[in-house]
Amino acid sequence: MKAKVLLSLILLCGSLAAPQARAGDAAPAAAPAAPAACELPSYLLTSESQLPRVAEAVKSGKPLEILVIGSRSTTIPASEDASYPARMQAILKDKLPPSEVVHVSVEIQSKRTAEEAAGTFVKLMEAKRPTLVIWQTGTVDAIRAIDPDDFRGAVTSGVAALQNAGADVVLMNLQYSPRTETMISVPPYLDNMRVVAQEHDVPLFDRFAIMRQWNDQGQFDLFSPSRGPELAKQVHDCLGRALAQFVVDAAHLGPAQQQN
Repeated sequence: MKAKVLLSLILLCGSLAAPQARAGDAAPAAAPAAPAACELPSYLLTSESQLPRVAEAVKSGKPLEILVIGSRSTTIPASEDASYPARMQAILKDKLPPSEVVHVSVEIQSKRTAEEAAGTFVKLMEAKRPTLVIWQTGTVDAIRAIDPDDFRGAVTSGVAALQNAGADVVLMNLQYSPRTETMISVPPYLDNMRVVAQEHDVPLFDRFAIMRQWNDQGQFDLFSPSRGPELAKQVHDCLGRALAQFVVDAAHLGPAQQQN
């Protein structure tokens, strides 16, 4: 059962197998106006927590180095320029001044629990030294039914390690899939990530609620068994756009730091 759940979640984003990738390795696609399918209520892109290091980097003209720590669902095989990290990079470059250097890299932590991933963060931060880390986690823990309290402790340790290394942090929760929602208990992991975000004053990008909104409103049919690569690209594009706007807003980058 757990293997079927994991496979279903991987297929949702077209990620059967993909090597560790850097979002900047391929030339990102252009960033036209957001399509109607990407529309979201403002409350899903709002956070009371801030990204001061991102704000300082942009205001001082320093390179904005962003590291996405995720799973296979972070990538799209053979279409890395269409994955959400690459789309986020493209949109940020479009929003920020032309002189601002924006680079997004991806660290794949395939099939690792939050505790297993957090154990790698000290060395990873020494090697990468990012301004911002976006940590996508929770899916493997939910599939393995890791004790929610242990999960919260692991996320807390991971966030602390990232912050102690000098980075801003954005937590990203599980992706939404109506087919797997009845197979695994998701709420405890969503709730605990929200608690950790509040306790450590870090923004939480609610990917689960965002994707459920798109599915419920009919923008995307995430239940269909015939999901293909084009749907994955469309969902990733919208996620990248939403995440870019989320970062801009959490960093409180005003008109002087944006092109539009």
